[in-house]
Amino acid sequence: MSIKRLAALLLALLATFRLIAQAAPPAGRVVVTHLDSKLLRGNPGGENPRRRVSVYLPAGYEASPGQRYPVLYYLHGFTWNDSLIFNKDGMKALLDQAIAAGQIRPLIVVVPDEQTRFGGSWYANSATNGPWADFTAHELITFIDKQFRTLAKPGSRGLAGHSMGGGGTLRLALAYPGTWAAAYALSPAFIGPHPTFLPGAGVAPALRAASAAQAQRSYPVLTTASLARAFSPNPKAVPFGADLPGSLGADSVARRDAVLARWLEAMPTFVLPTHAAALRQLRALAFDWGAQDEITHIPPTCRYFSSLLTVFGIPHSAEEYQGTHGSRIMGTDGRLFQQVLPFFNKHLDFKP
Repeated sequence: MSIKRLAALLLALLATFRLIAQAAPPAGRVVVTHLDSKLLRGNPGGENPRRRVSVYLPAGYEASPGQRYPVLYYLHGFTWNDSLIFNKDGMKALLDQAIAAGQIRPLIVVVPDEQTRFGGSWYANSATNGPWADFTAHELITFIDKQFRTLAKPGSRGLAGHSMGGGGTLRLALAYPGTWAAAYALSPAFIGPHPTFLPGAGVAPALRAASAAQAQRSYPVLTTASLARAFSPNPKAVPFGADLPGSLGADSVARRDAVLARWLEAMPTFVLPTHAAALRQLRALAFDWGAQDEITHIPPTCRYFSSLLTVFGIPHSAEEYQGTHGSRIMGTDGRLFQQVLPFFNKHLDFKP
């Protein structure tokens, strides 16, 4: 190869590298830390009180030590965790792109690991699992405000989540008024009653389970055990530490109305009438769901919750879109990039 051709090739490669560098958005970083929870310590259900927390810090965080940032708390779904949010779902790259594109100004995003022995805490206080709602709304926030340069005030704090995390978002917004400025729930699960899970397909096999380990081999049983440990806990009950919403007969399963009532009492549609004032304190409330969601209780319960919010005169956005449970959440064409982050860019305080 001649010197001229070699020089031309090197120049072309250099130009390509420059274009790639220009196209790549400034990179934030994810810090993985641990919170040794005093609230979760000694819980009867055997859940680990040492909780991993993944924290996204925007580009420039280290270079501007005097700057403080608003915080978005993002709640993961059932059987998921914080690590999967960043390492499989691609949350870090998405946040880098969103900030670079002006979808949202630089902020801190916090994802706590609330996966439990049975798939998830449901972000609920439980006599078996421990007080996960208090952990999320109080202990986690205090920890983050001490460890990172946050704008430590409700006006600079947002709450969002998907599926179990979407239901948790609505439940926590109702239970802890004045903690967050705005809330956005994606495909929120378990927010109202529906025949598909009350009592649900997993109840009969869960009642027949001889050990807690059997729940790990069946998704319906795992879901039933998880919901029961969260919403009808009974630390003395075996094998799951919870009362199940049914009982076995000779050849059938009978409903246990008292247990079903406890599950209903935990749902946002039941809580709303006595806690409507909590949602009125939010600057903004939004939720959405896919019309083709495979978790079939989500579309009708979301529609009903929206109608109930309207009855109580609570401003909100509720949108049904063409999609499944997770088909349009992540990615630059997904709901997080297109809807959720601009929502918080509008409703959070980015200055002291």
